[in-house]
Amino acid sequence: MNEEKWGILYCPKSGIWNSPKKRWERIERSLQAHGIDYDFVQSENSGSVDRLVKMLISNGYKTLVIVGGDSALNDAVNCLMQIDQQKRDEIALGVVPNGMMNDFAHFWEFKEDDLDQTIGWLKQHRIRKIDLGCIRYTNKQGEKCRRYFLNCINIGLVATIMNLRRQTRHYFGSRTLSFLFSFILMIFQRLEYKMHLKINADEVKRKVMTVCIGNAPGYGQTPNAVPYNGLLDVSVVYHPEMTQLIEGIYLFVRGKFLNHRSVHPYRTQKVDVLKADHAMVGIDGRMMNTPVGEFTVSVEQEVVNFLIPS
Repeated sequence: MNEEKWGILYCPKSGIWNSPKKRWERIERSLQAHGIDYDFVQSENSGSVDRLVKMLISNGYKTLVIVGGDSALNDAVNCLMQIDQQKRDEIALGVVPNGMMNDFAHFWEFKEDDLDQTIGWLKQHRIRKIDLGCIRYTNKQGEKCRRYFLNCINIGLVATIMNLRRQTRHYFGSRTLSFLFSFILMIFQRLEYKMHLKINADEVKRKVMTVCIGNAPGYGQTPNAVPYNGLLDVSVVYHPEMTQLIEGIYLFVRGKFLNHRSVHPYRTQKVDVLKADHAMVGIDGRMMNTPVGEFTVSVEQEVVNFLIPS
């Protein structure tokens, strides 16, 4: 195996306006123009990503490039965290944004429409050790589980909205339209949940609308979080009045989410969720099976090699 050869996993973007074949042809032309030596596999669906990433790792590729979104990246880092540290330290992970949600790629200024710039940056092989968040929980079968995340975990209303956003974007094909339509559908959703949280020395025991625990900007809810300081940013949002809710949506769209009076920000290494009755949980934009009982979210420092821009 040529250790400089890339192992590329192509996750086609679904939607009525997307042509996976034409998208790959554009990517292929850019790879050839940059003289990249690579092999690639294509996922059939989201359930096949985990299997294909494991295959690329077991076949000895030292540079793994995911052509996909946050969910595919999430699968990739969870596969990497299943191997021993010595082997993981030999592998670099890169991304060409191509999913329904590409917020982690956007944090590093990778853009969907600038393939040449993205592949040029990846070719330079500039590596940064990044942190991962980790949720430890018990599933419905009583098994102790863990799941890692790059971007964030949402608990409550925003997890529901993110799920609606993912579903509606399949039809609209537009990030903005699907997001706005999801907010409209929010009217029909439960708006608050009884929660009991421990964050540093503080204890939150009350009705809460949503909680975001971010290792990165968290889809705008933890805008100051970065995946390399060994800390998680947490935004706890109490249930605002309707006028405050409208104001909150406006501030969220403007990138000033933390300025809202109902948002209570924290910075920590660990969050204990002792109670979150009936609240949905999303991880990197994908719904996960709701944990049974208490669960813990923490950060693990500098555990994955990530290819970043020059």
